Amino acid sequence: MPQHYVHKSNAAEVYLKNWTRTGPDAFRVGADWPATHAFYRVGTAFDPLLLCETIRQTFPLLCHAAYEVPIGHQLIWESFAFQVDSAAYGADLGSEVELHVECFDLSYRGSRPAALSMRMVITRGGVEVATAHTRFTTHTPGVYRRLRGAHADASAAMARSVPAPVPAAADDVRRSHVDDVVISPGTPGEDRQLRVLPPHPVHFDHPVDHVPGMLLLESAHQLTYDLMRGSGRPVEITALDCTFTQYVELDAPCALRSEPLGPDDAGRARLRVEAVQAGRVAFAATVTTTAATVAETGADGPAGKGREA
Repeated sequence: MPQHYVHKSNAAEVYLKNWTRTGPDAFRVGADWPATHAFYRVGTAFDPLLLCETIRQTFPLLCHAAYEVPIGHQLIWESFAFQVDSAAYGADLGSEVELHVECFDLSYRGSRPAALSMRMVITRGGVEVATAHTRFTTHTPGVYRRLRGAHADASAAMARSVPAPVPAAADDVRRSHVDDVVISPGTPGEDRQLRVLPPHPVHFDHPVDHVPGMLLLESAHQLTYDLMRGSGRPVEITALDCTFTQYVELDAPCALRSEPLGPDDAGRARLRVEAVQAGRVAFAATVTTTAATVAETGADGPAGKGREA
């Protein structure tokens, strides 16, 4: 799979391997998860962020390959949600992943989609492990430059990144190296700070002019793991529902705020996480957790240099 089809520079970070059309706006996408990885938990472990990245890669792939959106057009996330079967955690289901994708609610600009929604069923080793839903828009390079204005130059934006604050403990957020930690330490009810490290080989495998959406998802995951440590029992993230309302810029601090919510209908604990910059909520997520039967911590090691949307 050409890496530019999934908006990655490093071929090793491409998890999709093939796709086929199964209906007018329906597709089956094959993926292969690595046996080892410096950032994601892999093997018999299940890392919901690897699931999210695999899902994210289908957006540009199908836009470019199936709907003829030219390479270089920008995709802008509006919303994203997933649910994971708790049985997926700790199950040895192998590396073969399939995403069954239905595109709907398409709006067109000329002959190409300007916006679309996707719903997905994801299987691993032939076993259904997750479902997902998303909506995003597509924009020509010229429109995107006008939208971003003074922030449009990715290399200059990365050079203006604010210094990263002190990290939370890596073990507390299910990562194995301090460079993989994207939140500052704190206590329940206290604002945290987003840690942005532009040299990070997974979050920033190519220049971008804003904080990537995947990094915001990771911050919601890490904050949830950190806060739920006080529950006395390990938890796994089994659902997330989020909206992206504005860009998080690299040259200004971003606060992470959290608030416990009441349990869902199944009795699962929920947490509201917001990324707030310049007094405005730029990203908001509801994260749902389930008590873990097996505690999974860490990854396979620090993210190596030279190893993301």
